[in-house]
Amino acid sequence: MSDRERWGTRIGLVLAMAGNAVGLGNFLRFPVQAAQNGGGTFMIPYFISFLILGIPLMWIEWGIGRYGGSFGHGSVPGMFDRLTDQKKKWAKYLGVMGVVMPLVVFIYYTFIVSWMLAMSFFSLTGDYFGLRDIDEMRGYLGSFQNIFDSSYSGPLVTLFFFAITFIFLGWVLRRGLSGGIEKLALIGMPILFVFAFVLMWRVLTLPTMAASPADGLNFIWNPDWSSLGNAKVWLAAAGQMFFTLSVGMGSIHCYASYVKRDEDIALTGLSTAATNEFAEVVLGGTIAIPAAVVFFGVTGATAIANGGAFDLGIVAMAVVFQGLPGPEILGKLVAFLWFFLLFIAGITSSVALASPTIAFLQDEMQFTRKKAAAMVTAIALALGLFIIIFFRNGALDEWDYWAGTFGLVVFAAIEIVLFAYVFGIDRGWDELHRGADIKIPAFYKPVMKYVTPLFLFTLLGWWGATEALPTLLMQKVDDPSQIPYLWLSRGVMVALLVIGTILIKRSWARKAGEEA
Repeated sequence: MSDRERWGTRIGLVLAMAGNAVGLGNFLRFPVQAAQNGGGTFMIPYFISFLILGIPLMWIEWGIGRYGGSFGHGSVPGMFDRLTDQKKKWAKYLGVMGVVMPLVVFIYYTFIVSWMLAMSFFSLTGDYFGLRDIDEMRGYLGSFQNIFDSSYSGPLVTLFFFAITFIFLGWVLRRGLSGGIEKLALIGMPILFVFAFVLMWRVLTLPTMAASPADGLNFIWNPDWSSLGNAKVWLAAAGQMFFTLSVGMGSIHCYASYVKRDEDIALTGLSTAATNEFAEVVLGGTIAIPAAVVFFGVTGATAIANGGAFDLGIVAMAVVFQGLPGPEILGKLVAFLWFFLLFIAGITSSVALASPTIAFLQDEMQFTRKKAAAMVTAIALALGLFIIIFFRNGALDEWDYWAGTFGLVVFAAIEIVLFAYVFGIDRGWDELHRGADIKIPAFYKPVMKYVTPLFLFTLLGWWGATEALPTLLMQKVDDPSQIPYLWLSRGVMVALLVIGTILIKRSWARKAGEEA
């Protein structure tokens, strides 16, 4: 295992892990979730979920990752196999979710990231300046999302920016851990934070229009205590935890597997979580929502957030930048800062999402790094074209729900049972403290064993009954003509799971033959 890649520096590890967690969810999804769920009301269950769901899962995934990495496994199948002392032969097959789900998310996530690159470029050129109506900007964004919509751009524009994004990702992934991913984080994350601070300052110094920046901050930080009994708010807050910390995905496990056996994970894990929360709550919460409130008022901003996942962070912000006081060129530059910030956040998360599958091919299938990166990039590029072609028929939303939403909760429930009850909470607690620079508060031990699993299974049951089952049965489909395409999208995901399971079986059979 000595020839496995390692992180070059601790700061590189922290920034790479932060890059994994700090993604589009921090700056796009978080403001929407907060606005849809009462602003300050949302923040209370959000922080409670962070303490009893996010933090425990984050530490557990660091622990599983480093432990599996000490045996040469950079992906979840091998980690689950070792976690159960190889006595439960089925455990490794459960780990297929930690290889296929991040790959599926990587594919459609990168498509979204390419929109940010396009919007960055067209902010500088002023291509969309003059479209000051929300519906017009929705149409403009729709021209990137749907290659069959040529109202503002043709299919070549979408494919061009998608290709550029993939070429860059492939280049970074081929260069390896310290030479590619770590360097990207060391350069990209400081730029992201500088851009975010500049944008935050600009938003907070906006003059009063429909409202003031203070009204936006008041909305996000002053709770309506009477709304805390609404289960929807709690479910939304818990769901945001999976996006904000990238838990239940497999990418934390992969990055942690390259940490040395006796290297600290307790403090490092907490540092990356704190960095992510700062980016989401302080920066993400102080840019999009206050800016939208200034231009559209609290009621208007909430209505925009309810309109769609990208309406607040992309559509509304594009309108806002056109109305900034001062010369138009300043509005274009500020718009560029925002959308390029989103591109950086997305690209650092994308390389993390691709890493578990690359690690699986390297460690279990004996591929070289370059061959594994090339294969993952090629598969993702081909299936990315599938998403682009069938975007208008709900393919992206279908993959996002099963692999990027509900699947995260299922995976987290599996891993916490294996860690706390099969591996054993006592062994797990000792593993987390191996080489630790801090002592994890003792109350987290029973939290990991009882509270977090209870929270997870409650969340799983609730979502399963109210969301997953109706979605599975196509009861929430507004357009019946989409149903064949949705089944096709599901079929592709199932095929990937089957192929992954077959590869796991063959890999372990090969190892057994070599040992014999």
